[in-house]
Amino acid sequence: MSTFKAPRGTYDLIPPDSATYLAVREAIAAPLRGAGYGYIETPGFENVELFARGVGESTDIVTKEMYAFETKGGDQLALRPEGTASVLRAALEANLHKAGNLPVKLWYSGSYYRYERPQKGRYRHFSQVGAEAIGAEDPALDAELIILADQAYRSLGLQNFRILLNSLGDKECRPVYRDALRDFLRGLDLDEDTLRRAEINPLRVLDDKRESVQKQLTGAPLLRDYLCDACKAYHGEVRELITAAGVSFEDDAKLVRGLDYYTRTTFEFVHDGLGSQSAVGGGGRYDGLSEMIGGPALPSVGWALGVDRTVLALEAEGVELELPTTTSVFAVPLGEEARRVLFAKVTELRKNGVAADFSYGAKGLKAAMKAANRSGARYALVLGERDLAEGVVQLKDMESGEQSAVGVNEIVAELESRLG
Repeated sequence: MSTFKAPRGTYDLIPPDSATYLAVREAIAAPLRGAGYGYIETPGFENVELFARGVGESTDIVTKEMYAFETKGGDQLALRPEGTASVLRAALEANLHKAGNLPVKLWYSGSYYRYERPQKGRYRHFSQVGAEAIGAEDPALDAELIILADQAYRSLGLQNFRILLNSLGDKECRPVYRDALRDFLRGLDLDEDTLRRAEINPLRVLDDKRESVQKQLTGAPLLRDYLCDACKAYHGEVRELITAAGVSFEDDAKLVRGLDYYTRTTFEFVHDGLGSQSAVGGGGRYDGLSEMIGGPALPSVGWALGVDRTVLALEAEGVELELPTTTSVFAVPLGEEARRVLFAKVTELRKNGVAADFSYGAKGLKAAMKAANRSGARYALVLGERDLAEGVVQLKDMESGEQSAVGVNEIVAELESRLG
């Protein structure tokens, strides 16, 4: 038995459960591919300053949760705690915004890392699928991304999730609101860390999940009351487009999300069956992020959906995904010559797109048929010495139990016909 275990707050994805995670990733990605989003993959670590500037130095992610380290060469790096800053950095570095049509539409899938107190639905290593539309300020883009996420969740069979929606204003109207909120927070009974956070970015306090803080926020000024006419019109159009698409949502005036780069549209997908870690995904518009990390003005919008929490949401609703069988045919050779012949047939089946496996390790018939059952294969091929002499292989239907002899040279065509 191994003396090593997965680090605290992490988990291993192993069969058969891993098939569900793959199916969830595919379901989230499918609508994006159909809407013109191209796949991007970035390194698992970046310059620490990318996240300090982009995510925000006042956020818990940067101040408490980021895995930062110094390399042997003296570089200050961090394991990526989120995907947007990395994707935008890569797009800028590759000059994708200069290549032609804007927006640049990208989707990604990967692992992210935050040093948090582990609990169900909150891990130190977690998986997300995300999408970013870079370089265009258009309410239709914000609506498109919300609709695509809703479509992905509906395709998985999820029903009991809600979409929370808010506007965080822009550089014109948000400073006025920040001042009003800061003045309000100064009058509350808050600890030193929270008061310090309020001075740097008072919106962070609205995102504080502690009941002792939330109780005191009753009567706090709301950003929607401070929105300028342009932001009101923009938000109104986002709401109209989502509604016209048949996607329901709830207005949440206190929704700010956990990252400093959001402007205007912000949204969150929550599932009430997950307890305290109810957010399964979210995102919003981040029009100033490109400039924060040294790029040109590129208004953008995006989201990230948690694969881990989506799987938990499916479990909470009792949804079982229809997963493709990993093996359609299982070959059982009895004897060395049969082994050689059947291995060649398995190879041929695989080349023709049929998922096939083989009884390795010279098992006896009983043990090999147990392995065939465990594989989930629809058909088993059994080949012994007498079959070889007659030029046939025994084809067994694992569902009905029916068995028939089929010519060795006809077995591939026969299986292709039966499996469609």
